[in-house]
Amino acid sequence: IYDTMEQEFEDIDSSGRWQNLYNEIRNQASDYPYRVAKLPVNRNLNRYRDVSPYDHSRVKLENCENDYINASLVAVTEAQRAYILSQVCRLSLQNTCGHFWLMIWEQCTKAVIMLNRVIEKGSEKCAQYWPTTDELQMSFTDTGFVVRLLSEEDQSHFTIRVLELQNTKTGESREIYHFHYTTWPDFGVPESPASFLNFLFKVRESGSLDPKHGPSVVHCSAGIGRSGTFALVDTCLVLMDRRENPSSVDIQRVLLGMREYRMGLIQTPDQLRFSYMAVIEGAKLILTGNSAAQVTCFKVGDSDGACMGLGLLENHSHLVDELLGDTSHLREKRHREERIASTAQRVQQMKQRLTDSERKREKWQYWRPILLYVGVGTALAVGLLCWMYSQ
Repeated sequence: IYDTMEQEFEDIDSSGRWQNLYNEIRNQASDYPYRVAKLPVNRNLNRYRDVSPYDHSRVKLENCENDYINASLVAVTEAQRAYILSQVCRLSLQNTCGHFWLMIWEQCTKAVIMLNRVIEKGSEKCAQYWPTTDELQMSFTDTGFVVRLLSEEDQSHFTIRVLELQNTKTGESREIYHFHYTTWPDFGVPESPASFLNFLFKVRESGSLDPKHGPSVVHCSAGIGRSGTFALVDTCLVLMDRRENPSSVDIQRVLLGMREYRMGLIQTPDQLRFSYMAVIEGAKLILTGNSAAQVTCFKVGDSDGACMGLGLLENHSHLVDELLGDTSHLREKRHREERIASTAQRVQQMKQRLTDSERKREKWQYWRPILLYVGVGTALAVGLLCWMYSQ
């Protein structure tokens, strides 16, 4: 079953053709109109000028004056999979976080899959749009939603949160999973398929990707690189599990099909190569039995344990040492980064308030003498009129 795909991988790898293959896919991808994204009213809602949702597949907000959000519905009928691939929300983008939660509510989404960190390469990559253990509740008054943190489970490469999303206009509440992969570098790939597949299986086990729920929201920074990798690997594994001949799944063809819905999925040749690796290793787990049954968990000190597929251990033995080592520093580092991000965001908000206050003060300083002169002039004029009338 795996020989064909593995042979294809080895041929591309040995000849160093990943860049050429990536270019071929990019050249073959269809291009569709995205006029709505370029309207003057929407330009400032796009984080990147070269990443826009196509008109035919963009997600439309229903209960909002402007229905635009930079997100696309990517559907694969044969796999019975649907994802919303979205750019990350940021406070600088006209506070799109409220719109983000409105989309999740309207689309009946069960899980948000976050593949970036709040702080990356020393700069703020996205807004802290969910509550932390320090601040258990967040309100988005512009769209009428309150988000509460119900639970948080920390593992070495990812964090699983359960959130409560409340619609303050109707009083209705829903539980939303927040799967946060914390060790995937921007424009890069995870260290190996092992931790990524463990993350993917956790998402699957929650049932969030099932057709009975609305499409899961998958985002990174632009919603095309890391997000595209996640959707591609998951879709290919579903198709391999469903088909009588699993080796008939053509990863390039599947990717081109998904690019019909959102431009630029998979941003680098390395991400394409990693997708092949993850599909091959994931298929070994899924097609040889139940994925959950084929995953071995190692208890690491006082941690929650780190899981890795049996089939992956042979090819990634160096990861066993990492898993058996002390991973507490990873969690501490991530918590420190999240605290820094949260503090930075609060400082930014404070600066904004001070700037607004300064502007108001400057306006008052400008108008104060004018109003004073006008007031004095008016008083003199009234006094003069009164004197003339008394004469």
